[in-house]
Amino acid sequence: MKNISFKRHRFPPEIIRHAVWLYARFTLSYRDIEDLLSERGLDIPYETVRRWFQKFGGPIARNLRR
Repeated sequence: MKNISFKRHRFPPEIIRHAVWLYARFTLSYRDIEDLLSERGLDIPYETVRRWFQKFGGPIARNLRR
């Protein structure tokens, strides 16, 4: 399993992984994920979720397949 660097990101890796997982696992839009996270008290814009998925989606999926 390859380590993914989450340095210089405002939110902890668990939050980023959860948001990416929500987008990849369920057929939700970025705005739906923004709403789900805001219900949990996290103010994360949908554009940030989109950038996280573009950056971390591939490496997280490769780690899950191994």
